[in-house]
Amino acid sequence: MKVLITGGCGFIGSHVQDYYICKGYDVVVVDNLSSGKLEFLNPKAKFYHADVRDYRALEEIFNLERPELVNHHAAQISVIYSTRNPKEDADINIIGIINMLGLSVKYSVKRFLFSSSGGAIYGNPIYLPCDEYHPVDPLSPYGVSKYSGELYIRYYHKNFGLDYAILRYGNVFGPRQDPYGEAGVIAIFTMNMLQSKDCYIYGNGNQERDFIYVEDVAEANLLLSECPLDREREFNIGSGVGISVNNLYEIIKKATGYNRNPIFMPQRKGEVYKIYLNIERIRKLGWTPRVSFEEGIIKTLESLKKT
Repeated sequence: MKVLITGGCGFIGSHVQDYYICKGYDVVVVDNLSSGKLEFLNPKAKFYHADVRDYRALEEIFNLERPELVNHHAAQISVIYSTRNPKEDADINIIGIINMLGLSVKYSVKRFLFSSSGGAIYGNPIYLPCDEYHPVDPLSPYGVSKYSGELYIRYYHKNFGLDYAILRYGNVFGPRQDPYGEAGVIAIFTMNMLQSKDCYIYGNGNQERDFIYVEDVAEANLLLSECPLDREREFNIGSGVGISVNNLYEIIKKATGYNRNPIFMPQRKGEVYKIYLNIERIRKLGWTPRVSFEEGIIKTLESLKKT
C-alpha cells in the first residue's frame, strides 16, 4: 500500500515513516521543512518539498502518486505559539487539513489518519483519566484548530464516505524531538541539563501530563492504518498515567547528574493544568504502550548526547 505522510520529516512523522517502511509500505513524504529535518527522511521514502496550505502543489503530488492512505501530521504544534499567533495557527492547522481532505476524496484515498491532541482539546478535565467521550473545551487556539480538524474529517466522512481514524496524542517524547523549541519539555530539560543550563518550570510544577514514547505512537499509527474500524474512530494515545513536571524534572536530573534546582516562572496562558488519558479504546484493538517512562527518558538522553 502507498501512504502519503505530511510532516514526515518532523519528530513524530519521521518515526511513523520508519514504521511504515519496515512494514513494507511505499512511503511518500510531504514536508515544507519549516521544523522538520531532511536528515530524518528515510532513504527508502520519496520526498516532496511542499506546504499543506499550497493546494496546487498538493494536487500535483496526489495526481502523480495516487496514495491509498494519507497520514496527516503536518501542523503548527506549539500551544504557546498559538496563543501569540492564532491566525497563523489556524492557517496551517485548518486550511492545511481542508486541502488534504478535499484531495483525499478527489483521489479516492482509502483511509485518512489525523494526529490530533488529547492534551489540548479536552481543556481542564472534569474527570480523570479523560476518555474520548469527555467534553471538548480547549484553552488554546492550538486546541481549537486541532478539534476543528476533527470536525472537518467527520464532515468529509458523512458527506463523501472518507474512511478515517483520529489519534489524540498525549505528550509525545523521544529521539528527534527539538530541544530548542517551545514544545517538548522532556527534550528541553534534558538538553539544558546536559549543557549545564538553567531549567524553567512554568507554574508550581505540580501540573501533570500524560507522557508517551514516540515509538509507541508510531505503532499506534500502523495499527490504525490497517485494522477494521467500526463506529469509534477517535483514539486517545497515551500512557494512561499522569506525571508531574516536578517529578519528571527529578527523574531527568538524576539521569543526567545535573545539580541545579529549577527556576519557577508564572504559569503560561492556554496550558491545561492536569491531564492524563483513558486508553482503553485503543487497548481493545491490541495496542498498549511498550516503553516505560523511565526507559523512554534513557533512550531520549542517549539520543540527545549524540547531537
